[in-house]
Amino acid sequence: MVSDAVSSPEKLDPKAWQTIAVVILAPFMTQMDATIVNVSLSSIGENLHAPISSAQWIISGYLLALALMLPLNGWLVDRFGTKRLYLFCFSSFTAASFLCGAARTMEQLIAARIVQGLAGGLLAPLTQLMMARVAGKQMARVVGYASAPVLLAPLVGPPLAGAILRYAGWPWLFYVNLPVGVLAVALAALLIPHDGTMIRKRPFDLPGFLLLSPGLSCTLYGLEQFAHRQSPSFLLLGILLLGTFIWLALRMKEKALIDLELFRIRTFSTAAITQFLSNGIMFAGQLLIPLYLVSGAGLSPARAGWVLTAMGIGMMCSYPLMGFLTERFGCRAVASGGVFINLAGTLPFLWMAHAGFSMPLSVAGLYLRGVGQGATGIPSLAAAYASVPQNKLSLAATAINIVQRLGGPIATTTLAIVISLSEKANPVPGSHSFLIPFAAILLLQLLIIGSATRLPVRIRQ
Repeated sequence: MVSDAVSSPEKLDPKAWQTIAVVILAPFMTQMDATIVNVSLSSIGENLHAPISSAQWIISGYLLALALMLPLNGWLVDRFGTKRLYLFCFSSFTAASFLCGAARTMEQLIAARIVQGLAGGLLAPLTQLMMARVAGKQMARVVGYASAPVLLAPLVGPPLAGAILRYAGWPWLFYVNLPVGVLAVALAALLIPHDGTMIRKRPFDLPGFLLLSPGLSCTLYGLEQFAHRQSPSFLLLGILLLGTFIWLALRMKEKALIDLELFRIRTFSTAAITQFLSNGIMFAGQLLIPLYLVSGAGLSPARAGWVLTAMGIGMMCSYPLMGFLTERFGCRAVASGGVFINLAGTLPFLWMAHAGFSMPLSVAGLYLRGVGQGATGIPSLAAAYASVPQNKLSLAATAINIVQRLGGPIATTTLAIVISLSEKANPVPGSHSFLIPFAAILLLQLLIIGSATRLPVRIRQ
């Protein structure tokens, strides 16, 4: 599967690019939807006369429903096929967007968002799976190009939300999904190839589902609660359920909802660890850096938002180059280089926490973090998919997405605890209280070097 031998790049079939162009509409729409909702939460709450504690469930309900459905991806793909499942999920997500806009109470809106989450939970692994099937060893190049337009969604979302709230009612925050959804479903029906020959009926692991899905939901919700210094009961329950699932899955092997034998493949397990830590670094930075810019450096939220776009620009600059760089220098070199670039982008913030804020250093640091994030994540993701047999790609997509999903909240919860301890050690508000949290992110970046340097030199499928 993987080899150190240099392989010459091959051109991808135009029909493969056709499939890729269609399936990236799913992450684009879901990412834009999430950004629009996140920045409009208080406005929606005011319009529906609900407190922010209730409005927060617009986001939390969606994320928990998403986690609930994610483990089913592998079994559903094997049972119904990717095209049929993709069309159903995208149609359901679009229909749920209409229901969100049509909601007249907070309860109705939260219920519609949960339906969105149930459909959205399968779209991310489905998109990766369909790209992996048509890309083969060109996965790094494909993901690099495909991710660039998706990165536009967080940039388009906030100004679009502002324009909608100014000139139209809040329901149009959700109705804006409808034309994209209808277009994407129509294109998918016409252009995505049928995969009926790959359908294989395997028994449904009901005990595994009843352990894994609630386990993920409880763990993610519990981590959020624990980060806000609330009861750890949900977190402990989630860990217990996940531990029981792992014990049962190891006994069931291929019959389990997720085949944990995949993690015995060295390249897959190494890539999964890299993905876990890489997502952790990204989400931890998204928590800490805005907090530093506003609380430590004294920037207004609007000005801090503009500064943070430097990271998105860095990612957009690096993503399209990932295929060429991975083919030229190899998976291990690019991923390891990405870690060091990310680390170099964090060092200025550690220095500023001690010496004082500098706008040029902030912009440069965020840009480097964006470049390094793409250079770490894409080659390791490509290595993960290239390391497993074709008939297990659906199970690999489920496993790698669960690992990615856990990396962010675990890292942010840990960092939130570090921030809390640092604030107690530095009772006077200021940039000095951010020294220890930025040092913690640097430590996490040093950890990821160990996994990135164990990735294969080259990818061959």
